[in-house]
Amino acid sequence: MGESVDFLAYLEKKLELPQVDLREYSPLVLAYIGDDIFDLIIRTVLVRQCNCQVQKLHRQASMHVKASAQAAMIDKIMPLLTEEEITVYRRGHNAKPHTKAKNATLSDYHKATGLEALMGYLYLKKDIRRIIDLMQAGLQTENEHSEENV
Repeated sequence: MGESVDFLAYLEKKLELPQVDLREYSPLVLAYIGDDIFDLIIRTVLVRQCNCQVQKLHRQASMHVKASAQAAMIDKIMPLLTEEEITVYRRGHNAKPHTKAKNATLSDYHKATGLEALMGYLYLKKDIRRIIDLMQAGLQTENEHSEENV
């Protein structure tokens, strides 16, 4: 088995990516990359839990990555956030996106954008453990509620 690699550090080194102060990124740029990080983690969890048809995986993933689910997640994990994380979340939440919310309330869309900005910030900060801990807390609470409804 190969050695473990710090993904982002290796990417930066091999592709000679410039170092950028995280405060220089707009909240929408943070949300742009955070959306993919959030999606990647959800897809990884689903694939590891269930080796099933891609259509089923896509339906399950869609339930987690839609704005209303992300809004519910940020509501649940908000008490766990540090002041720095709350500041990043608020910047994303208050950003003025150039796209319109699709199949979501404006409130949920803003909350989801804030959560994605936070995920992007933590990713670029190379704090993958924190991303996973926060997502685990959000998903764990979500799973507990879905088990209660069974």
